[in-house]
Amino acid sequence: MIRSHMHETWDHYSNITSFPFSAPTPSNLYPKPATENHCLNLGQNEVSDWMEEHIDNFVPSLLPNNLSERKASGFRPQFEAITNDPPNLNHSYNVCDQGLSLISLLMECAVAISVDNLGEAHRMLLELTQMASPYKASCGERVVAYFTKAMTCRVMNSWLGMCSPLVDHRNINSAFQVFNNVSPFIKFAHFTSNQAILEAVNHCDSIHIIDLDIMQGLQWPAFFHILATRMEGPPQVTMTCLGTSTELLIETGKQLSNFARRLGMSFKFHPIASKFGEVIDVSMLHVKPGEAVAVHWLQHSLYDATGPDWKTLRLLEELEPRIITLVEQDVNHGGSFLDRFVGSLHYYSTLFDSLGAYLHFDDENRHRVEHGLLSREINNVLAIGGPKRSGEDKFRQWRRELANHYFQQIPMSANSMAQAQLILNMFSPAYGYSLAQVDGTLRLGWKDTSLYTASAWTCCTSN
Repeated sequence: MIRSHMHETWDHYSNITSFPFSAPTPSNLYPKPATENHCLNLGQNEVSDWMEEHIDNFVPSLLPNNLSERKASGFRPQFEAITNDPPNLNHSYNVCDQGLSLISLLMECAVAISVDNLGEAHRMLLELTQMASPYKASCGERVVAYFTKAMTCRVMNSWLGMCSPLVDHRNINSAFQVFNNVSPFIKFAHFTSNQAILEAVNHCDSIHIIDLDIMQGLQWPAFFHILATRMEGPPQVTMTCLGTSTELLIETGKQLSNFARRLGMSFKFHPIASKFGEVIDVSMLHVKPGEAVAVHWLQHSLYDATGPDWKTLRLLEELEPRIITLVEQDVNHGGSFLDRFVGSLHYYSTLFDSLGAYLHFDDENRHRVEHGLLSREINNVLAIGGPKRSGEDKFRQWRRELANHYFQQIPMSANSMAQAQLILNMFSPAYGYSLAQVDGTLRLGWKDTSLYTASAWTCCTSN
């Protein structure tokens, strides 16, 4: 199994000059939170549990059978029932009524947007902007504040036309690294995928990894180390890595090349500043005959990393990889605006609750993750994502599409499960993270709500 330190940063790996790595010690394997949390009741889910129970009952009942009739009448839905206090919400703060009113108004606004009543939606968004703050102790209020911001962008985009925001990759990567250090989700994606790839390419002399969105490449040093210490000697490793920033791709390639050289491992790096679904031909991926091809995709909602889904799927079929490791967020990227709103509201309220259970409400790292990552993801799903915003249909679930097109699932192994459990052990059970093995996948979540699902796939003709 792969073992590495808790905090995966290039600053950590750049000082390594001898190998193998020393074994992790309890002090670095089970770190304490950055700040002590004085204000949160760890036994409660402030908004996510309540919404899971009630949201499906309220929103569909407000939608008309004929949307055009509601649009013509200037329909504004009412949510009186939703403001009743739900049972068993033992809030730490005396803000229950205010929080439910905020979520009620947010849902009201989402339905108005879904029927193109943009004037009324804008009025409600102005009200929400004055009521909700991303800096309050309440997880619910923080969630509403960021959803309000995203829905404001959606309304403005609908008035002004399509809008693709500029992506500040350096700030995103910095916040992504913080997220990696304060929660188990990114490490779960890295280490379970690495384990599955290692098992698939065991004893191969030439390995070609295609990373569909490499970002900083923090996943690969531990993987390289295991390959370099194989009894039969290290293989030839080639990586073709995609991303939208040429500068960052070159920087990541240099880091990986230097690391491989210190390991004494033969390594080639091919950067492609493009989305995978926009690659014209499979030959552009530099795959040579005899290479064991592994494709890795850590899905996120920060931006569209792959382009048109159907082109991505077609290219994967042509590539015929030995293994595809896929880590998906359990949130809907496709479908109507209201579908995405309902799914993402439950998903991100759970994520915000999980951070609130671990970090104090004014912790700097928590703000960096919520503002630098989660807010961007919410904005992309609601304001930019979806057929009307991008012009392309997005798959609701990639696992289902792979199963229906030329690929066969490889059950995640006992060693992958052990990797995930080791990562989960870094956090006290009181923080509420949960791990499950379901239908050959591994699912990591919070309070029994699945947030990330790892799966592995192979081409039906692969050996």
